[in-house]
Amino acid sequence: MSALTLASTLILLVAGAFIPGCRPVRPTGGGTQAARLSARPDASVSAISVHAAASVQPALRTVGDGDALLRLPALPPGFPDTPEKSLPLLLVLHGAGSGAAEGISELAGLADEFGMALLAPSSRSGTWDAIRGNYDADVRRINSALEDTFAAVRIDPHRIGVAGFSDGASYALGLGLANGDLFSRAIAFSPGFIPGGPRRGIPPFFVSHGAGDDVLPIHVTARKIVPALERDGYQVTYREFDGGHTVPPRIARDALAWLRW
Repeated sequence: MSALTLASTLILLVAGAFIPGCRPVRPTGGGTQAARLSARPDASVSAISVHAAASVQPALRTVGDGDALLRLPALPPGFPDTPEKSLPLLLVLHGAGSGAAEGISELAGLADEFGMALLAPSSRSGTWDAIRGNYDADVRRINSALEDTFAAVRIDPHRIGVAGFSDGASYALGLGLANGDLFSRAIAFSPGFIPGGPRRGIPPFFVSHGAGDDVLPIHVTARKIVPALERDGYQVTYREFDGGHTVPPRIARDALAWLRW
């Protein structure tokens, strides 16, 4: 366990001990619009051809400020490289102490199977800013990576999602709630809490958590987060599994199938 993850866990456990009901939404700073993303797909881009004319090999490139990875899926021979063809995109947010490469690796094989692009940024400092209190530079980094992606590849505006694991899952919940007009769906693998912030749109959520998680214990995290989202009118698909702080392959597959892309 990294020092950052341990610190997050201790904060969460203390919160569970002293806050009645262990409120699943934690206030954040940075201004009411700090979690909002301005990047949007460009309908004029006819650039699935950036994928080397639909190569049978996946393509990986650096985008944003050089701290994000864009992975385009391996496509079958003869895949139509036409101006109107577009790809779905999943923004993937890593856990504490990890980076873009780790964020992408868990879902890479499934992304080929489901035919979607993956965009994995790295947080600026060990974990995502709102986990420590404020939405700030990480939102700008993510926005820059999205802008580069939308300029290079034709992305379907109706098939853009956000997913994350652990601290990245908490951040995915916050960004999904704040940017429901960009993200049509949001996936949270073993989240710790919901960062507070603005809310826009009503995207559905997929949440998974291990019953034996000893990093972010389920009784003060997912079992409070899911009812809180449902009370606020969000549709939630919840998968609880036997296991610890991880993403089992079957859960990852269920999540990507749930996207319906």
